[in-house]
Amino acid sequence: MNNIPDGFTKSPRRSPLTDPWEPIYVKMADAGGILAIEVREAHCNGRGFAHGGMIAALSDNTMGMSLVLKAREKFGNDKLSAVTLSMTTDYVDSAQIGDWLEFRANVLKVGRSIGFTEMKVAAIRDGEERLIARANASFKLV
Repeated sequence: MNNIPDGFTKSPRRSPLTDPWEPIYVKMADAGGILAIEVREAHCNGRGFAHGGMIAALSDNTMGMSLVLKAREKFGNDKLSAVTLSMTTDYVDSAQIGDWLEFRANVLKVGRSIGFTEMKVAAIRDGEERLIARANASFKLV
């Protein structure tokens, strides 16, 4: 994609799971972080649309990243991390090759040991936005 939306930069975080999906972009917002990709063949299932497992994995990454950043800020501890306790994902539409997918997290609560998040996944093409999925998760702060 030649026209990356304003505010997005390549994510510095990498993992073996997400390497085939690169480049992944990141942008920070008040409610939490936003990860984004342009849907390519590497993101798709056998029917040619974005795979639900990829959507779930990037949703988990986005919510966890957002919670950790808020928890570090709240507790002044740069070593805090988080592991997923539970996550649900509802799929409401499909994303096609060429769609810009944004994973928008919202941190609901940061407790001493557990945090709660929600998110929406939007597909954007030619200025039109569609809700693709929504998710929520709880995380254990470690």
